[in-house]
Amino acid sequence: MTPQERVRAAYARIARGERPEAWITLREEQEVLAEAAVLETRLAAGETLPLAGSLLAVKDNIDAAGLPTTAGCPEYAYLPARSAPAVQRLVDAGALLLGKTNLDQFATGLVGTRSPYGAVRDARDPQRVSGGSSSGSAVVVALGIADLALGTDTAGSGRVPAAFQGIVGIKPTRGLVPVDGVVPACRSLDCVTVFARDLAAAQQAITIMSDPGWPVDAPLAAPPQPVVAVPDRDELRGMSEEWLGAFERAAKTLETAGAVLRPIRLAPFLDAAKLLYNGGFVAERYAAVGAFVDAHPEGVDPTVGAIIRAARDVPAHVLLADTERLGQLRAEAMREWGDADALLLPTAPIHPTIAEVAADPVGVNSRVGTYTNFCNLFGLAAVAVPAGETSAGPFGVQVITRGFADAVAADVAALLTGARAPAPAIRGLRLFVLGAHLTGQPLNHQLTAVGGRFAGRVRTTPEYRLYALPTQPPKPGLIRAATDGASIEGEVWELPSAALGPFLAGLPEPMLLGKVRLADGTSVTGFLCEPVATQDAPDITAHGGWLAYLTSLESR
Repeated sequence: MTPQERVRAAYARIARGERPEAWITLREEQEVLAEAAVLETRLAAGETLPLAGSLLAVKDNIDAAGLPTTAGCPEYAYLPARSAPAVQRLVDAGALLLGKTNLDQFATGLVGTRSPYGAVRDARDPQRVSGGSSSGSAVVVALGIADLALGTDTAGSGRVPAAFQGIVGIKPTRGLVPVDGVVPACRSLDCVTVFARDLAAAQQAITIMSDPGWPVDAPLAAPPQPVVAVPDRDELRGMSEEWLGAFERAAKTLETAGAVLRPIRLAPFLDAAKLLYNGGFVAERYAAVGAFVDAHPEGVDPTVGAIIRAARDVPAHVLLADTERLGQLRAEAMREWGDADALLLPTAPIHPTIAEVAADPVGVNSRVGTYTNFCNLFGLAAVAVPAGETSAGPFGVQVITRGFADAVAADVAALLTGARAPAPAIRGLRLFVLGAHLTGQPLNHQLTAVGGRFAGRVRTTPEYRLYALPTQPPKPGLIRAATDGASIEGEVWELPSAALGPFLAGLPEPMLLGKVRLADGTSVTGFLCEPVATQDAPDITAHGGWLAYLTSLESR
């Protein structure tokens, strides 16, 4: 479908009344069609736009130029002059903005019912909640109206709706995606998140929205056999037998895919989760919108108002004590975590009905956030993915990693979904390898241990010669030849920039790092050797690569 055809199809579905409460403000169809026509002209002229024609929805606590930002409260509405950077970057990449979506007011809730614009119902079962606070965004993606939707996540709002709607939700490490132009809930904890129907689309959006400046040692991939911490069923609270079984099947899927499972005790994680609303940190919610809530009591959802007003009287010493307590819990939690690459948890322990939330709005909401509330307090990253169907609808799990190990979370999530691991949001330094560091060879672990990512098999330009060096263990020696060169096969890996220095420092003689010219016209850093070391070494150029040479030895 062309971008214009996709826009017409989306508005036709909206006109049929599919979950109309998911939207707060919709753009005029003709306005979006005009943008789609311009987009088609740009594409026809040869312009490259990675999100060309993707339909975008934005949670209505995130600014989009020309559309009111309400944060789920009509009296709070203002008209922003410019879009939040996260929105603008997606639009600049070719996404077409459809409108703004409903949410739990002031992003305070995990259920999607706390809005004067109406409770957003589950996409499949109208008796159940959609999950909040990014309720409308998740539902319009689940319905297939939007390809991408932005949410926010302070306590789980970018993951719980994904689980309930059977879609993907990525919550990056805090600070990777700018929160400028976002109405704060808890400013120090808020994240912009994305929903999509598949992992690759969600990761592509995160990549486009992310700021540069990742830590130089941030891993670019999960190891081939990631260690995943998984709690025993006795550690999981408030889950039905059916949901416990679904979680155990998800863990088994990881194990079958090559992950190494290890038990973990959840107590410090769950104790930290309680601090988000039951301690001093809730004071941030009053700092964000408390003055408005006090001045406009008639326009505020009763449950939301009660939570924010109660935060007004939190003493400073309570916040300080909770901050100290959080540090202690984080240290304990990380000791439990140990050397695991990721933590697998249910996204939520229950999927309540709208009636159940109405009967106990605070208690049920608190239960929903059991496994999500601690994540931003600890500075972690998470990817929520579907993990099967139950009698209550989709069941979802979340892959949680340390901060800035976002690429690891995406890779482990890919093992769960069976999808190809998506490219990470950051690019590393490219390294050409042709010997013992190749995939499946004895030193490949030196690349995977530092978070290196396989980028592909390549060949050099036809100006190199290859030798079997008389070393222990045997190594290939590559030199650039003045004449009679050939194209040599190898691999390119991307490494965190901090990892390349130790490689250089640890190179044994006669190996060195230098520029290697590839057949595609690019040059990358790669393994070479001192020409003097090849004088008495067998010339194996005719084999075209080290692996072919090793195979020839086996056949002798």
